[in-house]
Amino acid sequence: MKELIDAKDSDVYDVLAYVAYTAETCTRSERVERAKPRIKKALSNYKQHEFVDFILNKYIVDGVQQLSVKNMRGLIELKYHSINDATNELGSTAVIRETFFGFQKHLYDRELG
Repeated sequence: MKELIDAKDSDVYDVLAYVAYTAETCTRSERVERAKPRIKKALSNYKQHEFVDFILNKYIVDGVQQLSVKNMRGLIELKYHSINDATNELGSTAVIRETFFGFQKHLYDRELG
């Protein structure tokens, strides 16, 4: 379906919005650029910014599956080498989890497209 409507770098969210409402599709890269100001504003420090930027780059390249809970640990270990190192940088596991999921609401904010 993505290829049919020339949206191979878009999320299924955009494809469905196009099919249901003839809404314009956007690429993952465009979605990130639109959401970045709100995401940055919502984060409390530069270490969180670095972590989220890392995840967003993976999302742009590899797709929405990078945002799933099952990939969170792998992404943390890829960036920080261990959960312990990540907690030293970002704070408790609860803070890490909130950071990982918190920015996503801005990524799919309907006001941004």
